[in-house]
Amino acid sequence: MARVLLIDDHRPARDGLRAALTRHGHIVETADSGEQGLARLRGFAAEVVVLDLALPGMDGFDVCRRLRAEGDLPIIVLTARDDDIDVVAALEAGADDYVVQPVHARIVEARIRAVLRRARRGPARPAGSEQHGALSIDRASLCVGKAGLRARLAPTEMRLLLTLSAEPGRVHSRRQLLEAVWQHDFLGDSRLVDACVQRLRAKIEDSPASPVFVQTVRGFGYRFGPV
Repeated sequence: MARVLLIDDHRPARDGLRAALTRHGHIVETADSGEQGLARLRGFAAEVVVLDLALPGMDGFDVCRRLRAEGDLPIIVLTARDDDIDVVAALEAGADDYVVQPVHARIVEARIRAVLRRARRGPARPAGSEQHGALSIDRASLCVGKAGLRARLAPTEMRLLLTLSAEPGRVHSRRQLLEAVWQHDFLGDSRLVDACVQRLRAKIEDSPASPVFVQTVRGFGYRFGPV
């Protein structure tokens, strides 16, 4: 069971998804605009937000950025187009996952379970801190620093960094990273990995276009270092 905030201006779709999620035992609060959704969060302790991108007024991308700037609440976006434009933009805005409309409630419910499983379990925390050039990683406290300044990573970004840095030099395929970080390879795709890599690079690399820590191995995937 989870407390879900569903933000969607299309009433039939919103009501249908709310009914389906309620049947699965979730507590669902709804809003029909981005502004109303942000206001509802003040009185509803949501554990996950399901957010339609095509909202009137403040669109889903703006809502996603606002939510991510304020905290680490898991966000699943609903997009009408299964193409790189909407999907990548939403992931870069901070979304954790996405579902292509028309919405199938069983898919949304599976995505909710996946993001909550990741959030509740959290990254593995083996003791010890590491120094990789100017980058420091403290696995016990989940603190990452760059040249003495703390880098604020979202949970998915942190899990990705911990997974890659645990074995410097090892190449991880996108599917392996989907399984390790998102924990649902059959429901995900490479855009989740690639967008998260871009967000992570923007926070830990001197030059994201010429990465040192999170390197691309063309045709295979990603590796950490060597530095």
